[in-house]
Amino acid sequence: MAAAMKRRRGTEPEPERGCLRAWAAHSRALVERCTVRHVLYNSLLFTVGASDSVVKGEAEGIRQGLFRVLEACGACGEDLGTEELWEKVLQEVTMEELQAPLHRLGALQAAWWLAASQLGSVAGLFQLLSTAKDLGRAHCSEGQNELLSMIKAWQVPPEEASLPLVQSAKDLKEILCTAAAFLQGLQELEAGNLPAALSLLQEAAGGFCSKNILAQIYTCLGCCAQRMGKPQTALQHLKRALQADFQCLPALSHMATVYHKLGDTDAELQALTLLYEALGKNPPAAASSSPYFLMRTELLVHAPVLTSLLRHHYPSEVKYLLAQRCLQDGRVADAVEHYLDFLSLLQEGLQQQVPMDGSSALPRIPEVFLEAASALEQAGRHQDAITVCEEVISRTTDLIPRVLRVEERLEQTESSLPGAELVGGFLSKKKESMCCLAWRAAGYLQQGWAWAKLGESKEAVTQFSRCLSDLLRVQLHGSGVKQTENLQPEVEVLQKIRLLSLIGRGTQFLELGRNKEALLDFQHSLQISPGDPAAASYLVQTLWKMNRKQEAAAQWLKFSESSPGDDGQQPGQGRPLPLYLVSCLEQAVFPHSESLAGSIQDFLGAATQDTPS
Repeated sequence: MAAAMKRRRGTEPEPERGCLRAWAAHSRALVERCTVRHVLYNSLLFTVGASDSVVKGEAEGIRQGLFRVLEACGACGEDLGTEELWEKVLQEVTMEELQAPLHRLGALQAAWWLAASQLGSVAGLFQLLSTAKDLGRAHCSEGQNELLSMIKAWQVPPEEASLPLVQSAKDLKEILCTAAAFLQGLQELEAGNLPAALSLLQEAAGGFCSKNILAQIYTCLGCCAQRMGKPQTALQHLKRALQADFQCLPALSHMATVYHKLGDTDAELQALTLLYEALGKNPPAAASSSPYFLMRTELLVHAPVLTSLLRHHYPSEVKYLLAQRCLQDGRVADAVEHYLDFLSLLQEGLQQQVPMDGSSALPRIPEVFLEAASALEQAGRHQDAITVCEEVISRTTDLIPRVLRVEERLEQTESSLPGAELVGGFLSKKKESMCCLAWRAAGYLQQGWAWAKLGESKEAVTQFSRCLSDLLRVQLHGSGVKQTENLQPEVEVLQKIRLLSLIGRGTQFLELGRNKEALLDFQHSLQISPGDPAAASYLVQTLWKMNRKQEAAAQWLKFSESSPGDDGQQPGQGRPLPLYLVSCLEQAVFPHSESLAGSIQDFLGAATQDTPS
């Protein structure tokens, strides 16, 4: 009776209590095993599919599953990192029915680590998942990538008939191989190891991925081949990218770059035109391959170099490139059309369409205006060019100090010196002021040449004089100004503008019959740029017109002995000019005059005969 009462109160005899505890423990183990086998793998895949990304926090679900497995086996691993936790689980859990679920969970863990670019962790995990036979097979493939070999050697666990998987482990393995090859190929490409990058990217292109990812891989292959100096191979890869997914617009952008380097302007402009038209359309749904997978290659490959290679271009950028390339190639009418379209985009709110991270192909907006004015000028639309330049002049007037002092000590500042950041900021502000000054002065310069083409010499002289007056704001101090790099480009541009303005004003003084003032401008030009062929030729012509024939002949002989470059610069000197100054440089070239040269030669011949022997 007492025993029965004790049993009714839950105070069973010790043997019975032990049996209950054993049954409860067994039940918990079954539950935990069932969780790993039937729920966790699918649950994680569904989570990925719902968020369309591999989120770092979701890997915690894998850790919790491993903890439950260890707990079911009477072990603990709460204080272990994820890699150590996997090692402990795979060493201590020997139950056959848990091996396949653990392998599937391991493949998911590898996916998370790939997404985080933890390639060493992935390799270590597959080393644990593989048998000695698998590892032997992985290392027998000489010349192959070690990580890829280990993933390929991993034996996919057999599917269980009673266990419906939303994505098979076999498919997941293929995606891991593709993602590992793609990711490592990008890393090698970024490091400059181009042959290795090419091999890995080719491996990825033969893998298991959607059409848009395949297009991305071919785009990267094209960029790799281009960097290897193989432009035709690069074009083949880029064309295959467009065949895989015609919405892979970065491939079109890279094709234009390759054509540009090949000098095939027609093909380059065609590619840019197609890119501009495509950007103006609403893109259709992204191309993909079937069947659709929750865990996909695109979710696992994240690299800054990929973001850079696949950078989105804005219509305004492409429109500018079209305008610039046409102007550089002498297609003036097309350049004007594109520049005017670009200016219309600017009025519609271009600042909302251009990236602010420095990756844009666009130069500073005042430079674009000046290039547009140059195109208009070359097209004979002189008044329109004057109007566009006036916009630049008016917008930069308040941004230029009355005196701009450029000192040697600022350029030689070492970054390690105290206060270097403050000085660097001051230097940056000074360079910005110099840029604004260059744009304003260039505006006056272009207006001067435009008025000259209109036959308005007095107005042209006024604009050239304004340009020169602006340039007097710059005061260069220190012998090191010309030897340093920080301000060198700005100084060179300002000096070239000064030279072109002096030559321009001198030519207009000649038109007005003000020969003495013209002579002074040409002499000053030669002080700025000794040996400049245009300034020298105009100087000789002016002296000859002033009947100072002996001086003209002496100068002609002096400059005939030199051999300046065809572009008006001494060979090997100076940087390429900004595009907006090229037309001014062309206008400043002295018109070839055989009659003047013949007259001087006759004069020299007669002088030689008159000299007593």
